[in-house]
Amino acid sequence: MTARTTRRTKAAQSRIAAVGAIAVAGALVLTGCGDQTDKSSDTSSSGTASAPLADKLPADIKKAGVIKVGSDIAYPPVEFIQNGKAVGIDPDIADALGKQLGVKFEFQNGKFDNLIVGLQAKRFQVLMSAMSDTKDRQNGVDSATGKKVGNGVDFVDYFTAGTSILVQKGNPKGVKSLDDLCGQVVALQKGTTSEGIAKAQSTKCTKDGKKAITLQTFDTDPEALLRLKQGASVADLNDFPVAAYNAKTSGGGKDFEVVGEQIEAGPYGIAIGKDNTQLRDALQAALAAIIKNGDYQKVLEKWNVTQGAVTEAKVNGGS
Repeated sequence: MTARTTRRTKAAQSRIAAVGAIAVAGALVLTGCGDQTDKSSDTSSSGTASAPLADKLPADIKKAGVIKVGSDIAYPPVEFIQNGKAVGIDPDIADALGKQLGVKFEFQNGKFDNLIVGLQAKRFQVLMSAMSDTKDRQNGVDSATGKKVGNGVDFVDYFTAGTSILVQKGNPKGVKSLDDLCGQVVALQKGTTSEGIAKAQSTKCTKDGKKAITLQTFDTDPEALLRLKQGASVADLNDFPVAAYNAKTSGGGKDFEVVGEQIEAGPYGIAIGKDNTQLRDALQAALAAIIKNGDYQKVLEKWNVTQGAVTEAKVNGGS
């Protein structure tokens, strides 16, 4: 995510070192959920010293020892597949949270724009997917149409990111800002904050007497990146850590570059169903704990994204 308007809509799928390598994102369950026999309940109940916040969890999750996480796992460095497992900022933060709560976070892959539906259908218990915390998502509103589409979700905010403009290396079209995208083809992932930003800019273009942006939207950001790499679009919009990662790694740093400043920076949130306030509060407490003990900072330093750090664990802090 993208941030991603509808995520990562966001904040924050563009995200494997080589764009072609993202094909592996079809794997469904990416981290081991551990032993799910009755021993799992022993893990969370036998050691509150090693898992000091275990008792804050709902009883069924504490007993199972697993939190099922919905994620669009093709968005490096936030989340992507490496050697058959989910790695990145989100999985590492989830691991740190799990140590506080005495559970494993089991990442399961899905299309970004279907994740909230999956959460509300109880296929997942939380979402971690560079998903922007927005009022529309909190209230269950489709930001593109303004229509009510669900009950909404709560967020525990854990990172801050804005949208960046990624172009071909050397910036052959001379793109410096959103205004330079008027009349151009832009490829991006659908259902994201980036899509909302691009649509709003396209409307601004026409009001200013310029041509609209031609949007090409894809299920994953790697597909959008491939269009950009091929020269079929002039830019891809995605979250700043993802854009920076691709600029640094794709083609050995020869494929892309980031231009301009971050746009509409806001929080990524762990999404939880409105009816699961106990789990939400447990996650908030765990995030506060890892911010305090330094584990959170270590994750951001590992992935070189310390500029996106939050200093406190807020609920529904997005706008």
